Amino acid sequence: MQHNHPSTSPQPGAESAAGFLDRLRAGRPTLMLAIRGSRTPEVLHIARSTGHHAVLVDLEHSSMSIDTAAALCTTAGALGLTALVRVPERDYGIIGRLLDGGAHGIVAPRVETAEQAADIAAACRFPPRGRRSQIAQVPATGMRPTPAADLNGELDRTTIVKILIETPAGIANARQIAAVDGVDMLALGANDFTAELGIPGDYNDPRVHEAVAALAEACREHGKLLMIGGIGDPDLLLSLFPLGVCPLVMTGTDSAHLYQGAKASADRYIVAFGEKTE
Repeated sequence: MQHNHPSTSPQPGAESAAGFLDRLRAGRPTLMLAIRGSRTPEVLHIARSTGHHAVLVDLEHSSMSIDTAAALCTTAGALGLTALVRVPERDYGIIGRLLDGGAHGIVAPRVETAEQAADIAAACRFPPRGRRSQIAQVPATGMRPTPAADLNGELDRTTIVKILIETPAGIANARQIAAVDGVDMLALGANDFTAELGIPGDYNDPRVHEAVAALAEACREHGKLLMIGGIGDPDLLLSLFPLGVCPLVMTGTDSAHLYQGAKASADRYIVAFGEKTE
């Protein structure tokens, strides 16, 4: 009797994650929504229906639990969205749990050295490339029990590792950080970087341009992608793309979008009443 074993091919969310980097390498504009305040799947349906390709679940700047973050990531995958999670600074132990729970990739903040980047990459990859703990069932394969020999290579291929550079020390070590095996992307966190320079929010400062150029050169040398985060002015952001920045754009956070929508709606009624409603 012939036995047909269940397929170990990845689910749609995993294929979305696998194609995420290819899309960026091809220069295709890619929109990502940051999730900070939402806790339910509605935000993911909104992200998809408004043309976003990915979401960033932010555990660095929220009180969200790992359980909620994993549920959001799993739902995102089912909808064909790539789900990245920004973890708290230097919290390596949380990484495996998030990946096991459905995250397609990890964003590590405030990385300043190649050693720190290597710790992040190792937490995201199975041996021999890293030290991610073995597991047999993940959302990416429909929770089918899968042998390590089949699962590990597939998950390593589809897991995205993004290193966030936010300090002058990180810029100084950009070449070494970009050279780390298992790192897919670098990103400049412009908000924290300008704050570190003592010029918070001044993205026109020449040192910001110099930092982007240095990161772009390091990424070109080692075949990695570069993103810029924190700059909300589309014209200014796009002006930096020719330096070697990939077209991954953060459209904003869920809480900011909610505020903007609520404020616009309230303003319409204030105008209709002809006076403030306070």
